[in-house]
Amino acid sequence: MRLAIPLLILALAACSSEPTEEEIAADVAEVEANQEPPPEQLEPQAIVYADIEKHDLFGAGCNFAPDGDTAGTIAIAMAEQGYMKKDGEILRFAADAGSPELPYLARSKYDGLAYAFRLELDEKSGMPSGDETTDYSGSLTVVDGGGREVYASTGIVQCGA
Repeated sequence: MRLAIPLLILALAACSSEPTEEEIAADVAEVEANQEPPPEQLEPQAIVYADIEKHDLFGAGCNFAPDGDTAGTIAIAMAEQGYMKKDGEILRFAADAGSPELPYLARSKYDGLAYAFRLELDEKSGMPSGDETTDYSGSLTVVDGGGREVYASTGIVQCGA
């Protein structure tokens, strides 16, 4: 019994002690290390004909233009690469060969250095829009390196040669 009382006093003292400055600093550092800033929202720019010429982006595949945006194509999906434009710069993406294939050898997923994008279309909605092009209802979703959505839109996916 005599041994139990000093142990009980030590246990109570340990529970009621204030944290040290080192413990507080370690706790603050842990919280700061685990905080994640909100994702930067991406504002894709239109890929214009001058960009297509300059970067030789000719060929079969699919293009995405958001609904209600008169700027035009903001993503190009081809057999091996995809493209978007941000801050005046053309961003290159590698086609995910394991993702579902879209018309004209395009893929539904593309991975880049800072972003990845997914292009989806409703095959039943396809309407011929030219000699070798078909327009579909679809969507474009872009995620950052952490997998967080930074852009999403519905629109027209035009596939052709």
